[in-house]
Amino acid sequence: MSPFIHFCELVFGTVLALLPVINPLASAPAFLALTGRLPPAERDRQLLMACVFMVAILVTFLVGGSLIMRFFGISIPGLRIAGGLMVAGIGSSMLMTSGVPPTSFESEADRAPNHQDIAFSPLAMPMLSGPGSIAVTLGFTSLATGWLDYVAIMVGILVMAAIAYVTLRLSGSVVRVIGQAGMNALAKVMGFLLLCIGIQFIVNGILGVATDPTLLRGIRDSLGT
Repeated sequence: MSPFIHFCELVFGTVLALLPVINPLASAPAFLALTGRLPPAERDRQLLMACVFMVAILVTFLVGGSLIMRFFGISIPGLRIAGGLMVAGIGSSMLMTSGVPPTSFESEADRAPNHQDIAFSPLAMPMLSGPGSIAVTLGFTSLATGWLDYVAIMVGILVMAAIAYVTLRLSGSVVRVIGQAGMNALAKVMGFLLLCIGIQFIVNGILGVATDPTLLRGIRDSLGT
């Protein structure tokens, strides 16, 4: 197999592995709900920065993830539990709020000073680069045998970021279609779904701890039992 074909296969494989985990289409309603009070220009800026942060996070874990996790004693189940707590917290807050603030009756000048920077959290982490995508990226380190393989995986991450950006950027037109009442209902539905996803992340993390003999042995040794 030629190096070029192997390079393309690794890029394509990275995109295929990350796509169902990141699933930007499923994140579109949550993105719209979270950015409901932002003017269009600010929404696009937040999305662009979120995709940049996503690439930075995944590339960081690709290059030094194993070293970082080993240094701090972090496990994949631990990442899942932490990510689940973050997602569940976001979902519960969306359920408890009265709805998405109006987007069409306030001027851009009135809204701009009140916006919150959500590019890193929760857009980039954990929505676009959560425990699942980090785990997938760490898994690809076992397939990399040279620097060119790492470059191919990075290219795949960049392609996935471009797909996420285009998908979420186009989702902004949904706001004008479904209206304010629809956005409020969508926020409640997505809040419930995010709460369920977060709880499932936590369950998966606990199951990962319960079924990992090496991790259980390490915990038992650290407790001195």
